[in-house]
Amino acid sequence: MDSMQLRVKNNVIKFSDWVDLDHSFYDERIFQEVLRIERKRSERSGRPFLLMLIDIRNIVHSRNGKAIFREIISQLNVHTRETDIKGWYAHKSVIGIIFTEVGEHDRDFIIDRTTQRVRNCLFFIMESRYFHDMEFSLQWFPDDKSEKDYQPNPLFYPDIIEKAVHKVFSLFFKRVVDIIGSLAGLIIFSPLFLIIPILIKLSSQGPVFFRQERLGLFGKKFTFLKFRSMRVDNNDEIHRKYIKKLITDDNGRNAGSDAAESNGVYKIQSDPRVTLIGKFLRKTSLDELPQFINVLKGEMSLVGPRPPIPYEYDEYKLWHMRRVIEVKPGITGLWQVEGRSSTNFDEMVRLDLHYIREWSLWLDIKILLKTPWVVIAGKGAY
Repeated sequence: MDSMQLRVKNNVIKFSDWVDLDHSFYDERIFQEVLRIERKRSERSGRPFLLMLIDIRNIVHSRNGKAIFREIISQLNVHTRETDIKGWYAHKSVIGIIFTEVGEHDRDFIIDRTTQRVRNCLFFIMESRYFHDMEFSLQWFPDDKSEKDYQPNPLFYPDIIEKAVHKVFSLFFKRVVDIIGSLAGLIIFSPLFLIIPILIKLSSQGPVFFRQERLGLFGKKFTFLKFRSMRVDNNDEIHRKYIKKLITDDNGRNAGSDAAESNGVYKIQSDPRVTLIGKFLRKTSLDELPQFINVLKGEMSLVGPRPPIPYEYDEYKLWHMRRVIEVKPGITGLWQVEGRSSTNFDEMVRLDLHYIREWSLWLDIKILLKTPWVVIAGKGAY
């Protein structure tokens, strides 16, 4: 804690021409790090926090910008709690305030009283034309919208956006590998793209491809492709109930009578909806081949977490959601080569998060090299 305070103090000194040393006002780097920590704490505890943003970019560049800024910070310290965190969300542009430890009974108080006091005091100390140049916004984490929004609020993830900028060259090469790999896959397996559709048509009526809405990078929806392995016009209620039980019951360890070796598995082992040829396609993972098209279109990567179905995402805990925020979903991944369907749901997510933290091109290559042996062995495939 002392080292953190020292880092903050050192960073404040660098901006001493913009803020009095007596004020606990963080620079952009430290503020965004604290925001990241609060977000992760909230993901685990479920306790919400409020982020207030005050856009003052037009004010700080005015003739009296520094003096007005100091007065703004002074008033913010008076009208906020000592535990509330203040700093630059975007340096010399946007002030951020994180209202921490917010209980359900505190929400109305913060919105109706604290934020109004801040607005009133700033209006009082500033000329009207300056005040109207300011923009206020309030954002809750987690979002309490009644309607499910699968795309997370990017305001809470500046660290992830910055990380993507720093890894732009690595991500570029990952994309190059994806394009080359998906094209090679489509060419190598082109005979199967002729044979499998015939087998599907002979075994059951319906389309060759199974199309399903899935969630990609940062919750963006896309159409996921597979060779159809089930009969058409099936009710997905069986899978909905199974997934809900898998995620919510005992951390995914008791998924019902279909669970293998007392562990929750990600696929139903004896799914009555699956056709005879579909069982073979699933066992050999040949039903996944059309996803090379998803990779070529940029919706997926060769390596990454599996893309969730929206109704699966609805059952996620906050920390589960991180698996769809930071990287593109993939055809194969760390879970597939290390655990596949023989592990429980929480462990699957932990493997995905480990992949996200440790991601490198070399890790992708190792996973790609392991994948054929896992597919041949057929372990955990249903």
